[in-house]
Amino acid sequence: MATSVGATQSIPIESKDDLLCITPLGAGREVGRSCIVVEYKNKTIMLDCGLHAGHEGINSLPLIDLVDPAKVDLLLVTHFHVDHAAAVPYYLEKTPFRGRTFMTRPTKGVFRWMASDYIRITNTSNSDSSGLYSEADLVSAHSKIEEIDVHQQVEVNGIKFTAYNAGHVLGAAMFLIEIAGVKLLYTGDYSREEDRHLVPAENPGVPVDILITESTYGLHNHEPRVERERALLKQVRGVVRRRGNCLLPVTALGRTQELLLILEEHWSRNSSDLEHVPVYFISALGKTGTRLYQKYVMDMSQRIQRQLSRTGRNPFDFRFIKTRTSLNDVPDRGPCVVLATPGMLQSGVSRQLLERWAPRQENGLIITGYSVEGTLAREINNSMDDIQALSGGKIPLRMAISNISFSAHVDGAQNCAFIDEIRAAVVVLVHGEESNMMRLRANLLDKYKGSAYQLEVYAPRRAETVELHFRGEKIARAIGGLANKVPTDGSFTTGILVEKDFNYRLVNTADLLEFTGIAPVAVEQLQQVPYASSFELLRLHLEQMFGELPITTETSNQGVAKTLRVYDSVDVTHASWKTVVDVEWESNLMSDMAADSVVAVIFNIESCPASVKLTQGHGCSHGNDKSASEEGGTPMETLPGPERTNNNSEIAAKLVLFLRQQFTQIDDNSDSITVHLNDQTAVIDIASLEVRTESAVLQARLEPLIAQVCRALRPLSHRTTALPPPEPPTPEELEPEHKNEDIEMASSSGDSGSDSSDEDNDKKVAQAGN
Repeated sequence: MATSVGATQSIPIESKDDLLCITPLGAGREVGRSCIVVEYKNKTIMLDCGLHAGHEGINSLPLIDLVDPAKVDLLLVTHFHVDHAAAVPYYLEKTPFRGRTFMTRPTKGVFRWMASDYIRITNTSNSDSSGLYSEADLVSAHSKIEEIDVHQQVEVNGIKFTAYNAGHVLGAAMFLIEIAGVKLLYTGDYSREEDRHLVPAENPGVPVDILITESTYGLHNHEPRVERERALLKQVRGVVRRRGNCLLPVTALGRTQELLLILEEHWSRNSSDLEHVPVYFISALGKTGTRLYQKYVMDMSQRIQRQLSRTGRNPFDFRFIKTRTSLNDVPDRGPCVVLATPGMLQSGVSRQLLERWAPRQENGLIITGYSVEGTLAREINNSMDDIQALSGGKIPLRMAISNISFSAHVDGAQNCAFIDEIRAAVVVLVHGEESNMMRLRANLLDKYKGSAYQLEVYAPRRAETVELHFRGEKIARAIGGLANKVPTDGSFTTGILVEKDFNYRLVNTADLLEFTGIAPVAVEQLQQVPYASSFELLRLHLEQMFGELPITTETSNQGVAKTLRVYDSVDVTHASWKTVVDVEWESNLMSDMAADSVVAVIFNIESCPASVKLTQGHGCSHGNDKSASEEGGTPMETLPGPERTNNNSEIAAKLVLFLRQQFTQIDDNSDSITVHLNDQTAVIDIASLEVRTESAVLQARLEPLIAQVCRALRPLSHRTTALPPPEPPTPEELEPEHKNEDIEMASSSGDSGSDSSDEDNDKKVAQAGN
């Protein structure tokens, strides 16, 4: 569902990540400086970055300061026109933007020269725009732009986008964008009408959640293309017949090439009457533009390609059109036809010719494109008696003026038909004057009111944000070994959940590298615990807790280092030259628990007075070269295996709990425990705790686990016999401040002794008290 700013929201928003925000930094209820920012799931995309033809300098830029350029992941440019692309060099070179920029191959090729021509025009005019960026900035920015082909899908940081034909100008593209399952289609400027050299805009043919579309003409409908061509040629011939000069202000590249094809075809068919009438295309990019169109002819319509195949002559290799870069060859008196830049008559050659030819009635001005508000072309369309000369003063406007639109924008009917085809739940209108945009919005809401197509339409102003709430389901795909077995109702599946770029996959550890590129690694843990006592005391306490432990001894120039291995997983190293004990283990569930226990035992050793007194009174019974009996102590019992444990039923009950944490499917009964792992099965006999299975891997995994559980659950009395109580000190050796400590020591020693020594212990405590 969608919600606009300030509207009541029917679905509670649990996270800001569920909000998709669309903000026009330009082209919001205006035509010009297109720049739309989309934000969703901590991803930011900028769609187009153009300049406004009716403003100068910094004022012509979109409101790019409203969004931190450093946070923008992606800049997608639909086509090369100034109002969609001319601010790209500024954004790439003058801001902290470090994302990636994409254009289609023809757009990038033409953009380089269009932007260069823009720099030249602004530098030779009276505007302040020359400070926006330099030719060097343009060269640097152009090198950073990446190419994308039509129908090619690219993925950047979890953002998927695909280019589709837009039909507006050569290389123009729509962009279908997908973030976390939400699909958005941005049309840019588009045309659904096939002409001489361009293919019409495409329907991507996939479900779309949000459509951002232009609304340049609102509900206004164009005349059929054939009638517009006929009207254009009639106006041109009328000016020529009265021996006047006919001016068509145009952009250097784009719809101009369509007009040149129309005039070339007409002059070719009527060469006997018109051969003496010159047709000029005056632009600094004239010859360069022609070469570019010749180069990208295979990106054009089938009609152009068939013509090239049939005649062997490139359709843009003109016979009657003369391309010039200056006014030197253009006569003051007609007849002649001139197509000159720029199209808005703000400056340049078209403005110079307008001022020269405006006073004469036999001359004609034909405006063929959309005239942006605030430009001279729009003012002339609204009727004027005179124009302001660039040098100052007024010039009478007596030449004939016609407006025959060859602008390659959809009209009202075409736009509504496309919206109906896409069937997006949300439509956001941009790139249109407020009156046209609001009429189109009202028409769409009224058209679908009460129908099955529940449409929401927004027409945001510049810098106004539309907030849309999308809370999609998160679906994880089981792949690899997990996908071999179809789960049943109520069953459980375990694996590692991998999230990348909003895609979720559930895999086995063994399949992790193959399907995700993630290599499992063992985490080696090292913890250094402060300890200043002897190794013998350390061993005593650890074996009281964990049973008999194997010892490894290493000798170096520094001294002797002895290592105890606990549960065959945790190494406890005591070095004679250190005041710490190193506890090392490979991290996993069971080893982490064992390591925690080891550390807890070490921390408690030196705080226990009884253990310290025992060590001082008697040599430790764990010498490496003597048996316990030789030292006068009682030897440790050998750690009993699972088969020696009497209370196996209790151990089995606890073991099942551990196994359920490790394996998905566990079956247990009074005699055995059955473990299932993929297609392998193991049976644990409760009486003997032996593992029976054909899988060596499964057996190697289960046996250590059973042994560790047995060690953890067996009482301390099963692990070791008590040490004999120490001899108490004589009364002469006992100082007053140590009396209480000795009584406590004797009591502690008595508690840990056998029943046969209780009477002797009582006598020793009494003696110490006296």
